[in-house]
Amino acid sequence: MSTILAVDTSCDACSIALLKDGQVHAEFIQAPRQHSQRLLPMIDALLQKYSITLSDLDAIAYGRGPGSFTGLRICLSVVQGLAFSVDLPVIPVSTLHTMALGAARSGGLKEHDHILVSLDARMAEVYWALYQQKGGQTVPVTEEFVCSPNDVPGFGPLGSVAAQDLIKVGAGCHYPAIEGIDAASENRDLLPRAENMLELAQSALHLGQTETAESTQPVYLRDSVAWKKRQRIRR
Repeated sequence: MSTILAVDTSCDACSIALLKDGQVHAEFIQAPRQHSQRLLPMIDALLQKYSITLSDLDAIAYGRGPGSFTGLRICLSVVQGLAFSVDLPVIPVSTLHTMALGAARSGGLKEHDHILVSLDARMAEVYWALYQQKGGQTVPVTEEFVCSPNDVPGFGPLGSVAAQDLIKVGAGCHYPAIEGIDAASENRDLLPRAENMLELAQSALHLGQTETAESTQPVYLRDSVAWKKRQRIRR
């Protein structure tokens, strides 16, 4: 049975989870701009609580984005350091897919229902993707995108989903264009949680879909974010 540590700091929260002996143990705190101070102590405390060393792990999963540029870099740096120290494989997990799984696990979804996940990407854009319940799993219907919120409602696959078969989650729902999409429910407060990453991480590990600490990279969707921030600071 796999032992996996999952870590996510793609949004304001620090979220970690440990899969051990088929049981999930998780910690979650809201920590805006405190990821670098909070993350390692949280991981150390969780591993010590359940008498796990890094060498006992089979892999480390991490929220690879999209999300906060700074949060993704902090998460990647910590995961790379831990994995490199004991030669562990790492498993990048989509932030949006993790949120879709969280929405599905909250209950109330039926077979073939859809989940629209959107995160505020700043600069008047959103990160988003569409998922569907199929055979008890939450599967991607579209790729992950970054675009103006105004472009989301007209996207082909989304336009064919009936309102009663759609739920919307994520902070990107605050934009009027996404708020105006008819859906059965909306939850702007749903955040990615590490415990919801573990299902995807287990599957990836079973299929050998892992990466080395040296080679893994976050997914920004918009690689110019850091450059634009630096340009604003220089001005």
